[in-house]
Amino acid sequence: MSSTLPTAPATSSDTRLTQLTTWLDTLGLVQVESRRPASADASFRRYFRLNVAPALRAKLGDTLIAMDAPPERENVPAFIHVQGLLLAAGVSVPAIVAQDVANGFLLLSDLGSTTYLQRLDVDNAPFMYSDSVDALIKFQLASEPGVLPDYDRAFIERELNLFPEWFVGKHLGVTMTPAQSATLTKVFEAIIANNLAQQQVFMHRDFHSRNLMFMDQGNPGVLDFQDAVFGPVTYDLASLLRDAYVQWDEEIVLDWVVRYWQRAKAVGLPVNPDIDAFYQDFEFMALQRHLKILGIFCRLNYRDGKSAYLGDLPTVIDYVRKTCNRYIVLKPLARLLDAFEDKVPQVGYTF
Repeated sequence: MSSTLPTAPATSSDTRLTQLTTWLDTLGLVQVESRRPASADASFRRYFRLNVAPALRAKLGDTLIAMDAPPERENVPAFIHVQGLLLAAGVSVPAIVAQDVANGFLLLSDLGSTTYLQRLDVDNAPFMYSDSVDALIKFQLASEPGVLPDYDRAFIERELNLFPEWFVGKHLGVTMTPAQSATLTKVFEAIIANNLAQQQVFMHRDFHSRNLMFMDQGNPGVLDFQDAVFGPVTYDLASLLRDAYVQWDEEIVLDWVVRYWQRAKAVGLPVNPDIDAFYQDFEFMALQRHLKILGIFCRLNYRDGKSAYLGDLPTVIDYVRKTCNRYIVLKPLARLLDAFEDKVPQVGYTF
């Protein structure tokens, strides 16, 4: 997951930055001394913005982005592979200007500095989400099995297990009883069964407001796509519309889901032909993602020292509770959360 958190300042012992600077210097494409942080990332990647050499600006634009992705921790070949798939599908992605794959360095075109998260408001959201749905459908229409890793049962289980380990165990400090573990496993099975029953397409996996750049032409620019897989058709829509960083009223989300479903059906994407069943698929998929996110945000804090993501936990927990309370098979998870957080169910009163 990308973010626009400030990067840690480079230190004199920053050997990777020295390597990156030396490589950029040999290219002769950018003014190395103009380097400044472009954004930080929840992964081990770093991004720097650099001014293009004056003689090349007409061709390359005013600025380029250097990506530092330590090869022992990040998969640069996957980034290049998925960039090619998105580009071929007609989606706006950074162009690869230069590459040193062995050392984990890329020089990329600059899609600007305005994320969807920074720009979205009630007035512009309909057209901005319409643009992003168009881009998503283009990518999904290019889908072929065997091209990207499969988002299979083992993959989903690994993601779901982040929730009991990092959110329940580490963040809440709860050791589950055998009965509570059995209850959670049963809910997980219901989620997994739904997810695996969905039709499969190309899946970005982090298609949300911090990874979409607002652009005057070709909107949106799509970033952070290197973890793409072949998986459930509702996943990226759930990432987009049940975003951990921005929340919309349920009626608005339902309307956007219906609009996506109509467009997807019209172009032959394998969505559930029944809108109620499709919306349930969307909800179960969003829940799976939110449980994973609760674990990841806590892991980022406790393991990686990135505390800013804890501020987004209340939004994600709210999503989880609302979804669980809408489906009988999921309600036991809401009751578990009550027990974990030592809360009684909220009761609303009208006066």
